[in-house]
Amino acid sequence: MKKLYYTANALLILILILMVSCKKTDTIEITENKTAKKVVEYKEPESEVSYQFQKTKEWLKANESDSTKMNIIYAINRTDKANLKKLDSVVIPADFSGDLVYYLPFPIHVAALQEVSKIILFSYPTQTFAAYENGELVRTGPTNMGRKKDPTPTGLFFTNWKAEKTTSTFNDEWELKWNFNIENKLGVGFHQYELPGYPASHSCLRLLEKDAKYLYTFADEWILKDKENVKVKGTPVIVFGSYNFDGTKPWLQLASDPKALNISESEIETQVNPFLKEILENQNLREAEPKNTL
Repeated sequence: MKKLYYTANALLILILILMVSCKKTDTIEITENKTAKKVVEYKEPESEVSYQFQKTKEWLKANESDSTKMNIIYAINRTDKANLKKLDSVVIPADFSGDLVYYLPFPIHVAALQEVSKIILFSYPTQTFAAYENGELVRTGPTNMGRKKDPTPTGLFFTNWKAEKTTSTFNDEWELKWNFNIENKLGVGFHQYELPGYPASHSCLRLLEKDAKYLYTFADEWILKDKENVKVKGTPVIVFGSYNFDGTKPWLQLASDPKALNISESEIETQVNPFLKEILENQNLREAEPKNTL
């Protein structure tokens, strides 16, 4: 009887272990190639997001030392530390308790991108970017794109070469940090540079330094067959939409409508679908390349 008792207990313990193991694996999404899918958890704001205007100097006096709040304010107003102080008033959320993704327009999940291992999207009308891995948002932030005279070209591009420091093709006195080129003939790329809070570049995609450094590491360079031919393109980059240069800054609408700039999953699907076949074909070529073991 004792032997039967111990055997039954052993079986019960084994069943409990298996149940716990199954429960843990349920939280990990597995892709077709048997690799773990990246899932990022974000903290939601404690209350529904709303916005208001405040005088910049007054708000900074009470909040400038709070880096969490400052990072959200830079992003909402599409600007950086130096240029924020030049603004007469800024758009402020009533609740700062959430992660940055809840104050910017891109969705956290995009089912249409599930098969795409990496992609970067730039929204011209909202002046924001988003990086996705298999449909999961892994980075988002503000950008200042091409001015009216020198608009940023839209459509599908692929990252090619990168440099921690380089000079602008418009003016060799302009130093560009963490530059990743996406259009070699036109000299268009994303990089760190000042963000005045509106489209002001000569067609490039300006970023805060922390975002430029992240994308510099996130994206892949092209693989060249020889000096003149590309064997495999880099990470896909889609620039979409248009900016109303003659209107007010779009994010000022947030004070009256917090969802005014929201980008839906279906909108991203509409932008990506015409290029999806090309993106996946290039992705397959890259995955077939021998891994660098150096």
